[in-house]
This record gives sequence, C-alpha cells and structure tokens, in this order.
Amino acid sequence: MTDQFRKQGAFSWFELTTTDVRAAEAFYTRLFGWTTEPWVGEGSYTLIKVDGKEVGGIVSAPSGESPKPCGWGLYVTVTDVDETARKAEEFGGKVLVPPTDIPRVGRFCLIEDPLGAVITAITYRRG
Repeated sequence: MTDQFRKQGAFSWFELTTTDVRAAEAFYTRLFGWTTEPWVGEGSYTLIKVDGKEVGGIVSAPSGESPKPCGWGLYVTVTDVDETARKAEEFGGKVLVPPTDIPRVGRFCLIEDPLGAVITAITYRRG
C-alpha cells in the first residue's frame, strides 16, 4: 500500500461517474495513455492505471429518481472516516453518504462543505 492510501489528508483516488463507461475508457486511455481493467468485485467497476499502478476508477451513473451526476470525484485518505464525518458536521458541512464499508477496500463517507463542494473521505483497509 503506497503513502497516499495511508497518509492523513492525501488525495488518494479519482473516480469518474459516467453514463457511458466504454466511451469514457476510449477517450481517456487515448488522451492520457492510461490503461484500464475490470475490477473483480461487487458490481461493475473499471480500474484506471498509470504505469501499472491503480489510481482511480470509472463507474456507471445509476439511473432513477435522483441520478448521480456525471463527473470526477476525489477521495482523500483519513485515519478515521467516522470521526471525519462527525467533524464535517461540527464544522458546518453535511454528510451526504454516512460512513459505509466497501468490501475489501475500506470505509468511506461523502461530505459536502458549507459552500456546497463535495468530496469523499476514505479509510483504506490495511492488508
């Protein structure tokens, strides 16, 4: 596990939510020279790699009454995601997705700052 997955406050993961995963893969792999591969786990997820190292992912936007908008999301490593969620609310933010486990990965929450910007805090599983 590299430093960005351990260090408090480090940007550690980038994730694209899109309505067309295949088109996004084609665009970004040609544009930046990234490679991609399917992640073996629950649901459909595509890993983004740079020089063979996993740096992000691409996920299909869910449909429904309130679909998640397309765009890039940022993940910041924290030592305790539950404490981070509590602090976010204490400091005037909102927790949009409460601390939730991601099997084999860790635990995350989605936070909105007092001005409306959204970011994800994550504690990675050691191993």
